[in-house]
Amino acid sequence: MTSDFAPALRAALVAADYTYDAVADLLGTTAHAALSRNETVPGLQATRGHTPLETLTRLFLLQTPVSLADAEKALPDLVDPLAAQGILERSVGEVAARLDVRPYAAEDRDLWVVSDLTPGLDGAPNRVGTDHVLGISSASTSLAQLTIREPVARALDLGTGCGVQALHLAEHARSVVATDVNKRALWMTELNAWLNELPGIQVRDGSFFEPVHGEQFDLIATNPPFVISPATGERLVYRDSGLPGDRVVEDIVRAAPAHLTQGGWCQILANWVITDGVPWDERLSGWVTDCDAWVVQREVVDPATYVELWLKDAGVQGTRDYVRRYETWLSWFAEQGVEGVGFGWINLRRTDAEPTVRFEDWPYDVEQPIAPAVHAWGEAIRVVAGLDDDALLGSRLVACDDVQQETLGAPGAEDPHTVVLRQQRGLRRARQVDTVEAALVGACDGDLAVGQILDALAQLTEADAGTIRASYLPVVRDLVGEGFLLR
Repeated sequence: MTSDFAPALRAALVAADYTYDAVADLLGTTAHAALSRNETVPGLQATRGHTPLETLTRLFLLQTPVSLADAEKALPDLVDPLAAQGILERSVGEVAARLDVRPYAAEDRDLWVVSDLTPGLDGAPNRVGTDHVLGISSASTSLAQLTIREPVARALDLGTGCGVQALHLAEHARSVVATDVNKRALWMTELNAWLNELPGIQVRDGSFFEPVHGEQFDLIATNPPFVISPATGERLVYRDSGLPGDRVVEDIVRAAPAHLTQGGWCQILANWVITDGVPWDERLSGWVTDCDAWVVQREVVDPATYVELWLKDAGVQGTRDYVRRYETWLSWFAEQGVEGVGFGWINLRRTDAEPTVRFEDWPYDVEQPIAPAVHAWGEAIRVVAGLDDDALLGSRLVACDDVQQETLGAPGAEDPHTVVLRQQRGLRRARQVDTVEAALVGACDGDLAVGQILDALAQLTEADAGTIRASYLPVVRDLVGEGFLLR
């Protein structure tokens, strides 16, 4: 591929105001929502004019041919070059898209992402080739919201696909390496780097960490091909690793520390197997070494639901192979003792200290992007790990300003029977506390040290000061680690 046409294509997209916000305004709420469900009819009705914005929306997003005259107006002097590159297809009087060029908003900047066309529009068969390059998806958006956006020197997008994560990383990393085993994916990632004027993205061909052997990064973001399926040979590269079970995720977790600088992060969007008789967190904890780890299970699905989801994704539903592949996959799950599949986040931070490892189920709504909460957790455990008991007792902590207290009790009762501290941001945790813990958090305003507050509470409750300190100092560590208290 040559990059010669990229500046002209970018200029045409800018001139047409082909941005996420402008397209959303053009389509309106109903058509925009319908397009998110892969339905184009409302969008076609909303774009019957012949402006460049309408033409580009019909051509790339609604995947309908446009007249040659409209295409040349929206893409001046570009129709033939783009056809030569395989982005467009030209006939005598019409132009059709062969690739998707999609507006994308990231960090208050307008971007464009080239990928393969969205399959399955308007109920059409959605079978795709083995080297299909997926565009912007719910998974890529989830990882983008999870990834910490602090400035770093070097970042790695492992298994880049069309390069969505690399585009994000380039906004706050001085250099970005994007790897993939799919050459078409690297082709599109490089094009997207040119199109978005982000020359700091370097693409490398190879499987997982092989192209960066011996190198370290301050941040690794990856949405690996994590689908858990039997090795039937029917593989889609963007989602199927070819490794058994959840081995691909395990391998990344085990290999990541060697590729992280001290304090560096690896953030993974992942699936994992939940097996008969083995708690999921116990199974995954054996993968983690040399890193603080915060693993959040966001959802659990049963084997049948999981199989149906990914057979539909592959476009098999409604075909002759559907029942055969369903039976094969479900039988394989039964043979492996799979009771369910978990989906969630794995956050690793390289450390030389004794690692802090936290596993939790959290299927509830969270504030997006969640990345600031992940970064805050890392800072909190770093602070707690660096304080012995005496130092913690001498610390002047402050209650986080988003924490609110809720009390429950019978009407007219003197004391509530339940006290809950609830965060309004981040994970929006709720923590049931006793009256001492609630009073402790309420008194943390930076004026008094933790030891002074605990001693005062011991006097108020007529309890032994030593007992109160021993009982509640671990609670203070938890409160700092969970973001209720700040240092």
